[in-house]
Amino acid sequence: MEFIVQKIGMSRTVSVPSTPVTLLKVLDTKVCEVTDGVAIVSYSNGKKFNKAIEGIQKKYNLSKEFNRFATMTVANAEAGDLDVSGLAEAQRLKTTFKTKGRGFTGAVKRWNFAGGRASHGHRMGRRVGSIGNCEWPGRVQPGKKMPGQYGNTNVSVKNDVISFDAETGILVLKGSVSGPNGALGKVKVAK
Repeated sequence: MEFIVQKIGMSRTVSVPSTPVTLLKVLDTKVCEVTDGVAIVSYSNGKKFNKAIEGIQKKYNLSKEFNRFATMTVANAEAGDLDVSGLAEAQRLKTTFKTKGRGFTGAVKRWNFAGGRASHGHRMGRRVGSIGNCEWPGRVQPGKKMPGQYGNTNVSVKNDVISFDAETGILVLKGSVSGPNGALGKVKVAK
């Protein structure tokens, strides 16, 4: 069973010693169509609206706020509100979020390289330095740590469930998950 969630932020428990926790809000999701446990679901995100979205909303008789669609495994047998009762018994969840995108970064920031000397006459600075080999194999190896795109990738982590409030839809997980506050992600029951 999967659920679409929004990251609220991080906090900690009041107990001694305290535990770092992440707060997630389970979004209101409508199940449009179910076939063999896999469903087309709709949820609200932003103000995006066009003729294609309008056509799907008419097909499934949805209100205007449900403007995003996804495919995921659900516990529901028929269309309607998403069944979140599975989160109440869950002990461990697999969370998938997109990390913060940092754009094109150098090797010092991306791979924690030390950089070169900063003393007089040296122009090494924060550069990578020598990357090749001499005679054999005479080329740069694949996967070499170099500057490039950093972040903006999907990261999945397994977290223990501390608590879940079905009325407010607030899910409290032990530890951290990737992404900025307000980011949307998926949560899957692992255990």
